[in-house]
Amino acid sequence: MPYVDNNGVRIHYHIEGEGTPLVLQHGLTSSILRWYEFGFVDALKSDYRLLLVDARGHGDSDKPHDADAYNQTTMASDVVAAMDTEGIDKAHYIGYSMGGSIGFALAESFADRFHSLIIGGMHPYSLDAARLEDRIKRIKAGGMEGYVTDLAADGDVISPERKAQLLANDPEAIIGASLGLIQRPNMSPVLPTMTMPCLVYCGDADGLHVGAAECVKRMPNVTWVSLPGLDHTQAMERSELVLPHVQAFLKETGDGS
Repeated sequence: MPYVDNNGVRIHYHIEGEGTPLVLQHGLTSSILRWYEFGFVDALKSDYRLLLVDARGHGDSDKPHDADAYNQTTMASDVVAAMDTEGIDKAHYIGYSMGGSIGFALAESFADRFHSLIIGGMHPYSLDAARLEDRIKRIKAGGMEGYVTDLAADGDVISPERKAQLLANDPEAIIGASLGLIQRPNMSPVLPTMTMPCLVYCGDADGLHVGAAECVKRMPNVTWVSLPGLDHTQAMERSELVLPHVQAFLKETGDGS
């Protein structure tokens, strides 16, 4: 399994396929396995060289417990470190949820490394601290097992695969990553500078939809897709509704040349 050391934190990643490089970055409590589970890898690897990154605190990457380790610019540098290790000068990028937040950080600090940015289920404004603080409270009270139990009690339908991935998380690392998102500053000043082709998508039943729909008004080169009836989880899992937009956008964008 390939790793890259980024200032003392080992970042795990996978390489799949051949073609123009495309980075895939998952969301909070997830891992690169979700891209396999929901068919993104199979759909994209015949046309792109996929770089799938386990975010710090997740999957097989190192799991620091300090919230300061989850600064969004630092997490963006993890992506670039993996690109550098693989000799990738420039790539397309798709990030969902926390991965979308990392995408905005890449636009802030590493814009010249990307042909295009695809950001799903995220906006650049200050995030709802109450929801993230509730997640932290639940994890502190019952660990990941208690958190999963609470999700099910709240009506979430949790597949066996998702349950296994949630339970595999280090609770203190997830708390740290959650605090990192709470502490994330308003990143919206970057929006007018995002001149590379961008695709932003979000389910219209997602609490982040309002912010996502608002931010695209300030982006100079953006395609906006609102997915009817989908909540935050479904806009990741229902890949048959997302991939056609992603593939059409990438085909139109090409390799940036």
